[in-house]
Amino acid sequence: MIVDKAIYTAGVRQEIDGDISDAFDAARTKGDCFAWIGLFEPTEDEFELIREELKLHPLAAEDAVSAHQRPKLERYDDTLFVVLKSIAYHDDTSDIELGEIQLFLGKDFVVTVRHGPGNPLGKVRKRLESDPELLRYGATSVLYAVCDEVVDHYGVVAHEVEQDIINLERAVFDPRAADVTEEIYSLKREVLEFRSAEDPLIPVLQEIVKGRVAECGTTREYFRDVLDHLLRVDGLVDAHNELLNSALTAHLALLGKQQNEDMRKISSWAAIIAVPTAIAGIYGMNFKHMPELNWVIGYPLALVVMAVACRIVYRKLRKNGWL
Repeated sequence: MIVDKAIYTAGVRQEIDGDISDAFDAARTKGDCFAWIGLFEPTEDEFELIREELKLHPLAAEDAVSAHQRPKLERYDDTLFVVLKSIAYHDDTSDIELGEIQLFLGKDFVVTVRHGPGNPLGKVRKRLESDPELLRYGATSVLYAVCDEVVDHYGVVAHEVEQDIINLERAVFDPRAADVTEEIYSLKREVLEFRSAEDPLIPVLQEIVKGRVAECGTTREYFRDVLDHLLRVDGLVDAHNELLNSALTAHLALLGKQQNEDMRKISSWAAIIAVPTAIAGIYGMNFKHMPELNWVIGYPLALVVMAVACRIVYRKLRKNGWL
C-alpha cells in the first residue's frame, strides 16, 4: 500500500499529479530533485510496478516483498539497497517485536518499504520537510533521517529494558518474591533479539562514515552522529545482557541456598520428632517384664523425658543455625 508520495525540489515538497510513473518522470525531467515513495507491506503486484519503473534488481525486489532480512547495505548497479530493523516495545509483557524498513536510493528517487510494527515514517517525513536545508542533500538525507529515527528509538527501548532489569533485580533479592527464573530467561531472549536488530547496523553505518559509499559523501557527518548514538546503544545492550546473566546466577544461588535451608529445617524437625517416637515405640511394645509399665508415675515420667529430650535437641539445632 502507498502511504505517501511526493517530489522534493530544492528541499521543498511538491505534490504528485498522476500515478507513480508520472512522479518518477517528473523527477527525472526537472533535475536537482527526487521522488520519495513510501510503502507499507506492499504485495508483489504493487511492488512490481515500482521495480519495472526503476529497473530494480529482481533480488532486491524480492527482499522488499518478503522482508525478513538482516540489517545491510548493498549496491545494485546505480541503486543502493539498505535494510534496517525497527523495534516495538510492549510495556505490559516486556516483549520486543521486530519490524523492517527497506530503502532503495537512486540519484532521483527514494522508495521506503516498511514491514511490521515500530517506527512509522510519517514523523520522519514531517521532520525533513520542516528542514529544507537538510533535504537539499537529496535522497541520502532520507536515509540519514530514517537511520536517526530508528537508532533514537533503540535508545528509548534500551532504557525501558533497563528499568525492567532493575525490577527483576529487586525481585531476585526480595525474600518474599516468587521464583523469577522464567522472567529472567524471557527478558534475556528479548535482549538478544534487540541485539540482532542493532548490532548488524554498526558495520553498515561504519561503511558510510568511512566514505566508502559515494552517494553519502555530503552527509557523512550526519551519519557519524547516528553511529555514535548506535554505539552507545550497543554498549547498553551488552551491559543489559551481562546484568541478566548476573541476576540469573544470583537468583539460582539464592534458590539453592533457600532449598538447603528448607532441607535443614525439615531434617531438624524430623530429628526432634524422632526422640518421642523412639520412646513411644519402645513402650508400645508392651512386653510383660517391662517394670515401668506398672509404675504409677510411668506415664507422666515418659512425657517429661520426651519433652526434655526434645527441648535439648531443639536448643542444640538452633544454636548451630539449623532452626
